[in-house]
Amino acid sequence: MTAAALSFADADADADSPSPVRRSRAEREAIVLDTAERLFSARSSRSVGMDELVRETGLGKMTVYRLFKSKDELVGAYLARKAATVLGHIDEILVLLEGDPRAALLAVVEYVEGDVTRAGFRGCPFTNVSSEYDDPEHPARSAAADYKFELHARLERLAEQVAPGRGEDLAAQVHLIMDGMYLSGGLLGPDGPAAHGRELAGRLVDLAVAESAAGRVFPA
Repeated sequence: MTAAALSFADADADADSPSPVRRSRAEREAIVLDTAERLFSARSSRSVGMDELVRETGLGKMTVYRLFKSKDELVGAYLARKAATVLGHIDEILVLLEGDPRAALLAVVEYVEGDVTRAGFRGCPFTNVSSEYDDPEHPARSAAADYKFELHARLERLAEQVAPGRGEDLAAQVHLIMDGMYLSGGLLGPDGPAAHGRELAGRLVDLAVAESAAGRVFPA
């Protein structure tokens, strides 16, 4: 098959549909992932079968399986896209507040607060979905772990700027607060313990700054 034919085949969207609509591969992937996000968020990834998902996309079964060879692959891709979106928002915050690492670090916590208090919040999608699979090599677990690693790296860079010598500990504490906000917010609502996350993070940041300035280190 020629390169031109390959390109045409990729753009020829739903060949198994009665009236196929020509869409690019990226457009078809977006349709599948948008549908997966809607269904997984409303219920759980395990409770949504591929047949239902295919119906909801409006695409043909062959089209969907050409994009994602298995449901496991699709779940991993869903979380990977979610991670890119969330980290992209956080990076925008860091650019906006560049030069003020304390404000940037707390703004990331405020971002979590905004997520926890939005309508329809059901907990952290990375925790919710990855907890459905026991295999540590499952694409969902891998995508969730990659996201947590990237998030923590950003927190640690900020924390080290805020409190030199205390960055590793402070980042771990702030990260733990954020995870706690997601868990508590999903179970007890935004007015429960999650409502105190930003305040607690601020206190820990100020304490770390004071300890760093005094040249002291918290015990392990």
